[in-house]
Amino acid sequence: MIVKMKFINISGPRNDIDRVTDLYLSRYEIQLESALSELKTVDNLRPFVEINPYRDALAKANQFVGYLPNADDVEPASNLGLDDMFELVRKANEDYQTLQEKKEKLKKKIDELRAKQQVIAPFRPVDCDLHKVLNYRYITYRFGRIAVEFYHKMQKYLMEDLKAVFVEGERDESFVYGAYFVSPAEAQKVDAVFRSLHFERIEIKDEFEGTPAYAYQSIEAEIARVNLEIEDLDKQAGEMLSDRAPQLIAARNRLEELSNNFDVRKLAARMEDNKEDYYILCGWMAEDDVEKFLKEVEDDDKVFVVVEDDHDAYFGEPPTKLENPKLFKPFEMFVQMYGLPAHNEMDPTVFVGITYSFIFGVMFGDVGQGLLLLIGGALIYHFKKAPLAGIIASAGVFSTIFGFLFGSIFGFEDVLPALWMRPIDHMTTLPFLGKLNTVFIVAVAFGMFLIIVAMILHIINAAKSKDIEAAWFEPNGAAGLVFYVAVVITIVLFMTGNPLPGGIVMAVMFGVPLIVMLFREPITRAIQKRADKMETGKAMFIVQGFFEMFETLLSYFSNTISFIRIGAFAVSHAAIMEVVLQLAGAESGHPNWIGVIFGNLFVCGFEGLIVGIQVLRLEYYEMFSRFYKGSGHAFDPYTKKNAKKAKK
Repeated sequence: MIVKMKFINISGPRNDIDRVTDLYLSRYEIQLESALSELKTVDNLRPFVEINPYRDALAKANQFVGYLPNADDVEPASNLGLDDMFELVRKANEDYQTLQEKKEKLKKKIDELRAKQQVIAPFRPVDCDLHKVLNYRYITYRFGRIAVEFYHKMQKYLMEDLKAVFVEGERDESFVYGAYFVSPAEAQKVDAVFRSLHFERIEIKDEFEGTPAYAYQSIEAEIARVNLEIEDLDKQAGEMLSDRAPQLIAARNRLEELSNNFDVRKLAARMEDNKEDYYILCGWMAEDDVEKFLKEVEDDDKVFVVVEDDHDAYFGEPPTKLENPKLFKPFEMFVQMYGLPAHNEMDPTVFVGITYSFIFGVMFGDVGQGLLLLIGGALIYHFKKAPLAGIIASAGVFSTIFGFLFGSIFGFEDVLPALWMRPIDHMTTLPFLGKLNTVFIVAVAFGMFLIIVAMILHIINAAKSKDIEAAWFEPNGAAGLVFYVAVVITIVLFMTGNPLPGGIVMAVMFGVPLIVMLFREPITRAIQKRADKMETGKAMFIVQGFFEMFETLLSYFSNTISFIRIGAFAVSHAAIMEVVLQLAGAESGHPNWIGVIFGNLFVCGFEGLIVGIQVLRLEYYEMFSRFYKGSGHAFDPYTKKNAKKAKK
């Protein structure tokens, strides 16, 4: 059902808005609207221009709570005042920043060590004491790298002309790293040759001890030690926050409430009257909540509430809030997918819940597979609260029921007796049509019944909207209902061998509704005493009406025949399971139970999905299209927004 909404205005002294929001509005579901937009007729309205004082502290509190490993399991403290919360967040931030500054210094130190390590790494194969080499007086040295293509030339020069020694280090695809040693007297000549070979010098500072390999390992050990210091700082930060976890979570929760309450000002307006400053809030609230709210504030002399009766004329369409029994609650998902009902429409949730589950059961009748859907859907819905799982569970109930009626359990049709019939075998003889599968006939008859129900629902919705034309003269209104019922009765009488109504009666039954539907616009104008003329000429009106009438008759036929898919899937389900059991060797008396199990799981999943989609198609196209518009917009209460933010 749709909850009836009321539009209310709340006002009071400007400095009292936080108290009212925190004390009253946070406990009621109210969809706040922009007061400046909705109350256009009120003079001297101005927006609130204030900075949220809780935002920065809340951001820090959210940050610290996010660092806690099991924040959801911590019981918030209950003895903190607002000043205590601000001081807590300030002190926690101060301590945390101190630790982070130390951590950043250590990270910078690691970067410096990595840079040193990167310099010395290519020279690890060079077996020499770096401290001694860097302090040689009578030997000149050069560390660096040379391209691979010039390396062989360099060796030739060394062998033939140069009095120098090159000690190779590491090499990669492009370069050979190493150092050459030469006497000072030959240094100038050797340097010139190496420069001509594009030797790139690498400066090694006098800060390393031992061999390059030893120096590299020493730096690695120093990096590991610094990382331990960083881990210790992280541990300190974690312990610091964990020790304050109850207080931080309590501060986060309360600051979030206060921040959200303060943000209500975005939708509020200010009004100055006789040098006094007032706030104004307005929005939609459920009728029952309005009564409770009015009773609660009747003794509060700082709160003034006005309930607007004629909301349609001034404040637009009320939002839609659905309220259904728990059994049908999951089916609200299908209604929302199509579109929420407007406030003057009926809620089709219960109708969808009953018809969807029933039709699914007919199309997927099997005791075993139905129980699997029921148990699996119920468990998922219980733990995850997924609406689709609840729908599957409900469909599984009817699938189980029709499994007993069809005598089918996990595809075996020789275990249970059919309480009604077996879809694949049961036939019925009809005049002119001969033998037809009984389930096809029942499916079409059931479809006729549902179309009639949909027309009745359309008439109810049109009556609630006070739409005379839609209620009485449209193809889905009273005229269309009379015509379709007359067709159904005629078909039933003919198929059962009963005498048909007389020609005059049939002419009235069929002709009058068609004429009414054809001339629905002029008839409506006459009833409402409207003087507007037809947009088209009489000839064009007749031609247009003729084609519309043809389309209407075609839709009656196609929508009715569309329900034959119910019987088709009931038969195909039995046929598919028969194939599965044949492939598993069930006919031989020695079935492959693994094949039976996996075959049932496949059919349960794949065919169940297809059937679910087909049933939804019948709901939307064959039924919803006749009586339901779904033009409403969702009720979005202020407290719901707070809850969403709290979850994040």
